[in-house]
Amino acid sequence: MLIFLDTETTGLEEVDRICSIGFILQDKESIETHYELIKSVKKIRPEASAVHHITNEMIKDRELFKDSNIFKLLQKYNSSENILISHNIDFELKMLQKEGFIYKGKIIDTLKCVRHLIPECEQFSLQYLRYDLKLYKSENSNLDIDIQAHNALSDALHVKLLYEYLLDMADTEKLQDLTMQHILISRFSFGKYKGRYIEEIAINDRAYIEWMLNSLNDMDEDLQYSLEYYLNL
Repeated sequence: MLIFLDTETTGLEEVDRICSIGFILQDKESIETHYELIKSVKKIRPEASAVHHITNEMIKDRELFKDSNIFKLLQKYNSSENILISHNIDFELKMLQKEGFIYKGKIIDTLKCVRHLIPECEQFSLQYLRYDLKLYKSENSNLDIDIQAHNALSDALHVKLLYEYLLDMADTEKLQDLTMQHILISRFSFGKYKGRYIEEIAINDRAYIEWMLNSLNDMDEDLQYSLEYYLNL
């Protein structure tokens, strides 16, 4: 069973929680969709509502995640035989864990796989890839999903389309392997050296790299791997 999943959250801080979830279940014989708004113990931040358009009023009478039908469904398919597929899956797994759901199966991170297989992409967000890779041409499926950016079910569909795009370059087993491998990032995507090669900065401003490694909390593990790699060349 393949589970294409996306969540929307009350924000991006450590204290934030899930406020909606959508997923698509697919096996050889069937495909089904599930979506639910989730009552949260944390209020939705205005900046989060501005992205996904979910308000606190919309979720106040909904079920908490552990009481929801969608939680029961996820538990039903929480098996080592199934594959959970998401874009930036580490974030999704952490959010699910906060809600008391620990996934036991295999995983594929479409974000990591794209960065491995199509590193020439200028950006790697799901919505950017939706247009850059022309996934939108396959949006009108028979699943009756309302296409809306940052709607959890709509985004789950784009995860599914991205996964199918990647299958032209690697099979499912390879995508699982790539998910577990570090990505060697070549350029900075933020900061005063945005767009510059990390290797160049490691040579010309070693102290900046060392400062980043020692000062930035919760650094992306692939960025940390890349900084250490170029620092030790």
